[in-house]
Amino acid sequence: MRRDGPWLRAAQGAGLLSPSGELQGTVFGEMSELARTTGAVNLGQGFPDYSGPRELLDEAIEAISRGENQYPPPRGTADLRLAIAEHQLRFRGVTLDPDREVLVTVGATEALAATVLGLVEPGEDIVVFEPHYDAYGALAHLADARLVTVPLRWPAFRPDHDELRRAVTDRTRLIIVNTPHNPTGAVLPRETLELVVELAARHGAIIVTDEVYEHLAFDGEHIALASLPGAASRTLSIGSGGKTFSVTGWKVGWVTGPATLIEAVLAVKQYLSYVGSGPFQPAVAVGLRLPEARFEEERDRLRAKRDLLVTALRSRGLETATPSAGYFAIADAASIGYTDATELCRRLPGEIGVVGIPVAALCTPERQGDYRSLVRFAFCKSDAVLEEGMRRLDRLGELSR
Repeated sequence: MRRDGPWLRAAQGAGLLSPSGELQGTVFGEMSELARTTGAVNLGQGFPDYSGPRELLDEAIEAISRGENQYPPPRGTADLRLAIAEHQLRFRGVTLDPDREVLVTVGATEALAATVLGLVEPGEDIVVFEPHYDAYGALAHLADARLVTVPLRWPAFRPDHDELRRAVTDRTRLIIVNTPHNPTGAVLPRETLELVVELAARHGAIIVTDEVYEHLAFDGEHIALASLPGAASRTLSIGSGGKTFSVTGWKVGWVTGPATLIEAVLAVKQYLSYVGSGPFQPAVAVGLRLPEARFEEERDRLRAKRDLLVTALRSRGLETATPSAGYFAIADAASIGYTDATELCRRLPGEIGVVGIPVAALCTPERQGDYRSLVRFAFCKSDAVLEEGMRRLDRLGELSR
């Protein structure tokens, strides 16, 4: 097997190769495999253990039955693109041409991949907030770009605006803004988003917003960056039906924005998956047209799960930040005497029966020490699963330090 090539270099740069050069996979894969082999409660990977709205499930079944099982159009079905445009206008106040400014992708990760590979030249900078979704680092390395990070520090997870100003330069090609943020659950405030727009205009950068948790903001308002003055002409917005409707396995995402940028993304996307998720595209279109109250119901359900998990973690002595959005809560294992969360997370499945994700795995090597003791737990699970996970965490005191 060759030990060079862009994919392996990307994996090496993202920390996914062992010292012997073997591909280790993502931390999510490692921890989910530990959950499978040990029978542990998986509070690591962010996927719900319950189904989405009945209307979506019924429409997917109907679409399969009526024969929508072949390749959909390269840009996505016309009705889903129209539903995405309608959604962006209804919820975000952004007007889009569904034929030229909307592209359906195989999940948000493909949208990110095609965007980075379609728009970034070797040697250019990609600015992200840290910790971050691990694909950002791998894609930057794959594009032979430099990943520049702006830290979100425990426990408030708010960026320092002076650090953001220093990070964005004339070398910056993309500023990736993930809000609501994974893994911290932070919702970036308007003043931060306005500063991003200002810096992008000053330095000629393109803004990419990863908004897959847009409907899961519990505290504070999610603001679509593309809706801010001066942003629309240089912003690509990425969304997902998987997170919004608890159907992560369907892999239906999208990217919206100026037609010229969408064309560049499509030029790459057509050589990645080409197309996908045929019978699920009509179902996601149904979901996007649900009444606003249905979106609020799912948000409120997850808020209650957040409160259950955060309260339970704190009651076990773990200092825990209250996330404002998303699927995850972050706890500081140092508060109960464990300074290395990676070691702890590798021990928890076999010894306690619970899986978490070490936050340092979602950071660049230079900053991992700043997040060394933090653990991310997912609360997008049934109450019974959460309660069983917390019952098992009662045994934390039995672990040797």
